[in-house]
Amino acid sequence: MPTINEQLGAYSDLFMLLAAMAYAIAFIAFAWDLAKSNQTIRELESGLLAEEAKQLASVGAATATTHQDRGPHAPAADDGLLVNESMNYVRQAGKRTAARVGVSVAWIAAAIHVFAVVSRAIAAGRVPWGNMYEFLTTGAMVVALVFLVVLLKKDLRFMGTFVIGLVTLMLCAATMGFPTPVAHLVPALQSPWLIIHVSIAVLASSLFTITFALSVLQLFQADRQSRLAAGKPDKLSFLRMVPSAAALENFAYRINAVAFVMWTFTLMAGAVWAEAAWGRYWGWDTKEVWTFVIWVVFAGYLHARATRGWTGTRSAWLSIIGYLCIVFNFTVVNLYFNGLHSYAGV
Repeated sequence: MPTINEQLGAYSDLFMLLAAMAYAIAFIAFAWDLAKSNQTIRELESGLLAEEAKQLASVGAATATTHQDRGPHAPAADDGLLVNESMNYVRQAGKRTAARVGVSVAWIAAAIHVFAVVSRAIAAGRVPWGNMYEFLTTGAMVVALVFLVVLLKKDLRFMGTFVIGLVTLMLCAATMGFPTPVAHLVPALQSPWLIIHVSIAVLASSLFTITFALSVLQLFQADRQSRLAAGKPDKLSFLRMVPSAAALENFAYRINAVAFVMWTFTLMAGAVWAEAAWGRYWGWDTKEVWTFVIWVVFAGYLHARATRGWTGTRSAWLSIIGYLCIVFNFTVVNLYFNGLHSYAGV
């Protein structure tokens, strides 16, 4: 007879797979929403023009002459964006049934995901981030929850394809690449600092994941805007539902600033934990070095953008490079470099 903890561990694995499947469905719904964006754009623009025509008719021909600029709420003439700098749609963007389905399914997936993570924690009798599998699944949960909570305040459904796609990829990587049965922690991890150090690292990494998606979107939008400025055809019309490159950059910068503070705390807490566990604050372990490298990259990103005017694509690439360093630190360093922090085989 399996014990209760063993049953919970099995349920956790099952529900993690169910969450991955639900996220995949949400990803398809968000992608379908973007694919149908041309129809949505036509509906939105026709509504704007109809509304404007009524306004012009009501104020008379004299006012109509001065209103030929199409008003402050119309899409910009240069790039046709339907979202302003505050990431608010200039008008309700049609029905967007696929996007609504994506959000609903994503909430269901997140609920299943939370159950899977919590049941894993109960089965293990500890916090669920003691190995690569747990770190990745918990991080994916935080990414999804942050995105869904922000959706309650801002209509960021345009990011659904990218954020939920990353969450799905993270869960697939965890379940297929790093499957780890429920087990006790190695002695070095049996410390209250695990909760403090790793929880902040999970949250910071999750925020960096969101800014990675924003930076990738920024590069696509910047390329589209430059093509339009050069008089070339718009091959990525779905990006009209996405804010301007500058708005995406500013949003990513603010989130990166918060995540950088968390990563700084992660680095400091790790040093204190190392002193308690191994009798030294810093030992040039590979994991320690790469954690510092990540800190340097994002410090350079924030400094360059704030004081050196590194905006636009250069800023986006620095943010992306920083996130790729995080991925390298989590995968290659953990698996292929021997050290005190190695999670290989755990």
